[in-house]
Amino acid sequence: MPTPAFPTESTMLLLDGPAGALELAVDPPDAGVPAVAAIAVVCHPLSTDGGSLHNKVVTMVARAVRELGLATVRFNFRSVGQSEGEFDDGVGELDDLAAVVAWVRAAHPDAALWLVGFSFGAYVSLKASASLRPQVLVSIAPPTGRGWAFEGVQPPPRWLVVQGESDEIVDPQTVFDWLASIDAPHTLVRMPDTSHFFHRKLIDLRGAIQHAVKGWLPAASA
Repeated sequence: MPTPAFPTESTMLLLDGPAGALELAVDPPDAGVPAVAAIAVVCHPLSTDGGSLHNKVVTMVARAVRELGLATVRFNFRSVGQSEGEFDDGVGELDDLAAVVAWVRAAHPDAALWLVGFSFGAYVSLKASASLRPQVLVSIAPPTGRGWAFEGVQPPPRWLVVQGESDEIVDPQTVFDWLASIDAPHTLVRMPDTSHFFHRKLIDLRGAIQHAVKGWLPAASA
C-alpha cells in the first residue's frame, strides 16, 4: 500500500507493516500548547487479553504527553483491530513497533523519539530500546515475572517506570526487585492503592507522568 504522509490532524490510518497492514491513530499536540520537537509512540497491553490502541491507560498516557506538546502515535499490534497478522508473543510485535518508528522518523527525522508502553507494550518497547534508541522511555506496569525475558534490556538514561502498588496482574515486588538488579538509571513512581489498569487513578497517572518527564522536554518547535 502507499506510504501515508504524517498527518497534521487527528487521523486513523493504515501503514504497511511486516505482517500486513498496521492500524495507527495519530494525534497532534493539544490545541494551545506549544509543540515540542518530539513524537511519542505508544504501545498497548496484551493483544490476546483485549489490549488495543483504545485501552484507557494508553489513551490517558497519550493525552498526558500531548498536553506537554508532543504528537502521539498509538497503534495496534498485529492481530488487533485492523492490524493484520497473528499474535507473536512479543517477537513479531517488535517488528511492528520498528516499522511504526521507521515511518515516524522518515517523516520527522529531527524529532526526538519517545517510546511509551503499558504492560505487554512496556515489555515490547523495553526490548526494542536497544535498537531503536529512543530519547525517552516510559514503562507502565512492565510485566516482570509473567514469562517474558527482560534480560539484556538497554533503556535510555531518561527512563520512567510507573508501577501501581496494588497491581493484581503484575506483582509489584517483582518490578521493584528487577529494577534493583539492573544497572540502568531510572525514575520510579510507585502509586499506592493502584491496580493494574489504574481504576480511579487515571488522572493521578496523567499527573505523575507529566511531573516526571517535564524536565526531559525538548525545545518548542519553530
